[in-house]
Amino acid sequence: MVTASSPSTSASAIALSAITSRLNRSCRGAAVLLIDDMLTTLPWTCVMSVVHERCTGTPCRNVDKRGFPGGLVLRPLASAPLRSGPWRAGGSFPLTETSMTTISRSGTHSVNVAEPRLDPALVERLTAGVSASAEPTTTRAPFTGAPLAQIPQSTAADVNQAFAAARVAQVEWARLTPKQRALPFARFHDVLLSRQEEILNLLQWETGKARHDAFDEVMEAATASLYAARQAPKVLRTRRRQGAFPVFTRALESFRPKGVVTVITPWNYPLALGLDAIPALLAGNAVVHKPDTQTALSTLWPRMVLEELGLPKGLWQVVLGEPAVIGDALIDGADFVSFTGSTRAGRSIAGRAAERLIGCSLELGGKNPMVVLDDADLDAAVESAVRGCFGNSGQMCVGIERIYVHANVYDGFLARFASRVERMTLRPDFDFATDMGSLTNSRQLAHVQEHVEAALAAGARVVTGGRVRPDLGPLFYEPTILTGVPEDTPVRDEETFGPVVSVYRVGSDDEAVLAANDSPYGLNAAVYGRSEARARTLAARIQAGTVNINEGYASAYASQGASMGGMKSSGVGRRHGPAGLVKYTEPQTVASQRLLGFDPPFGMSRARQVALFTTSLRILKMLRIR
Repeated sequence: MVTASSPSTSASAIALSAITSRLNRSCRGAAVLLIDDMLTTLPWTCVMSVVHERCTGTPCRNVDKRGFPGGLVLRPLASAPLRSGPWRAGGSFPLTETSMTTISRSGTHSVNVAEPRLDPALVERLTAGVSASAEPTTTRAPFTGAPLAQIPQSTAADVNQAFAAARVAQVEWARLTPKQRALPFARFHDVLLSRQEEILNLLQWETGKARHDAFDEVMEAATASLYAARQAPKVLRTRRRQGAFPVFTRALESFRPKGVVTVITPWNYPLALGLDAIPALLAGNAVVHKPDTQTALSTLWPRMVLEELGLPKGLWQVVLGEPAVIGDALIDGADFVSFTGSTRAGRSIAGRAAERLIGCSLELGGKNPMVVLDDADLDAAVESAVRGCFGNSGQMCVGIERIYVHANVYDGFLARFASRVERMTLRPDFDFATDMGSLTNSRQLAHVQEHVEAALAAGARVVTGGRVRPDLGPLFYEPTILTGVPEDTPVRDEETFGPVVSVYRVGSDDEAVLAANDSPYGLNAAVYGRSEARARTLAARIQAGTVNINEGYASAYASQGASMGGMKSSGVGRRHGPAGLVKYTEPQTVASQRLLGFDPPFGMSRARQVALFTTSLRILKMLRIR
C-alpha cells in the first residue's frame, strides 16, 4: 500500500482519518492514477490519498510501499509542487482543517484540501428575505464536489409574493430623485473594495474560478456600480426637447420607472452580472431577481451590503429555483425583463414577454471570433488570447472560441500560443498564482467533453489539452487548442462555453471577415494588428456588438460609458452606458402650447395658414433652427 508521508505523525493520522471517512462515502466522478504509464480510473475521493487497497479491495500490482514505478512517489506536504504534465499543479487550499498529498499525472503536488465550509450564520444572513417555501437544496463546491451550503428554493406562489412586496416598496422608492436613490450605490464602490476578500472567497467557493478571475468580477462590479450611481442623476433628469414651434411649444421629456423589473442572471459571473439589478433600481424600479442557485450566495452578498448602506429592504427581492418551476411566474408578474443566458432560453422569454407587450433586454450566447492580422505583435496577441480564451475557464459569454490567423504568421502564432498554454497553471487554489480554475458544474464539463470528442471524431487535431483532470478536482478540464476542425461540428458552430478554442488559417483580411461573420451569433470579437487604422477598418465590418482591438474582450466590456450587447442571435438591448439605464424607464413627453397653436389664428383661412406654415418651415431650416 502506498502511504503519504507528512510533517508530523499527528498530521498523518488526521489526514488518514479524513481520507478513510471520505472513502466510505459513495464516490462521485472519477480520478486518474498513473501506474506503469497507464491511466487507471479510480473514484475521485481516492485521489485524496492513494489508498488503493481501500478503493478496490485488493492490493494494487506494480505499487509498493515506496510509491509508483518510474520515480512517481508521494512526497511530504512541505515539498515544492512539481510539473504535472504540461500544466502545473500545487499550492494551497486554505479552507479547513485537513491536509493531504495527492498524485497528478507524471508527478506529485501538495494541496491542502478539505471540504470547504461556510459559516452557517453567514449563509443565514445572505439568504434572509429570500421568498422561498420549497425544500432547500444543497450546493457543492466545484473544487472538491463537497457539500457547500443549503440554499432555499421558491415556488411560483413565492414569486407572486415577491412581486407583491416589491410593488409596495417601489412606490416610495420612485418618489425619490435619482440623486437620492444613488447614495447607497455610490458608497458600495468603496465598501466592495475594502471587503473584497469576503466576496472573492464566496466566488471561488461557488464557481471554482481562479482568484484573479474572481477579482475581475470585483473590478467590474465596482466600476459599473460607480458609473451607474454617478450617471443616473444626469441621464435620468428631466430634459427640455425641441418643441413643435420655437417659443410657442415647451416640450419636456422625463424618465418614469417601469415598475417591477425581473432580473435573471447566470452562474458564471454571479457578482458582476447580478448587479444588473443596480441600474434597474437606480431608475426607480423594484427588482425581483432570480440568480442561479449554484452561485446564489455570491449574488446575495451585494444585496446584503447595499441594505447595510441604506437600500430599503424589500426593494430587491430574490427568488431561487429551477426555470421549469418559477420561470413563467417571473415573466408574468414583471413590467420588464432583463435576462443573461442562453439563446434558447432568451427566445422563450422574448416570446412570453411579447404576449404581454412588455419589454425585455437579452444578452445571449456567443461564438466569438478573434482575428490575427499579419502585422500583429504575436507575443502580445498570444498573451491576450490566453486570457480571452481561458479566462474563467472559458465560461465567459464574451470569451474567444474561434481564432482566425493570417497565413503569413499562422505557424508562428500557433507555436507561441501552444507553448504559452502548456505553461498555464491549473489547481484548486485560493491565491493569485493560478492561471485557470475549475469548471462550475458537471453539466458544463460534459458539454465541453462532447464538443471536443465530436471534433476529434470528425478529424480535428488536439494541439494541446483535451483531457479531463480529475486528479486536480472533479470538474477540471485542460485548456485546449484544436486545429483542423471540420465544418458542421458543434465546436465550430455552437457555443462551447469552456476552455476550448479552435484556430484557423486565413489568407486575407476579407477572408477573415467572412469567417468571423459566418455565425448566427454576434456578441463580441477581437482584432490584433499593429496598424490601428487597419484594425479599426476591419473591426467595423464584423457583425458583433463589441469589437476589441489588441484585446480579447475587456477593453469594450469595461468601458462603462459605452453600451454592450449582442447582434443577431446574441440578443437584444444593451447594458452599460446611458442605454443601460434608460432601458429600465418609460420615457414620457409633456408638451405645452402657448400663444400660437395649430388652429388658424384670428379667423385666418386654412389656405392662409398652410401658406404661413410653409414659409415658416423654410425660414426655420435656413436659420438652422430645424
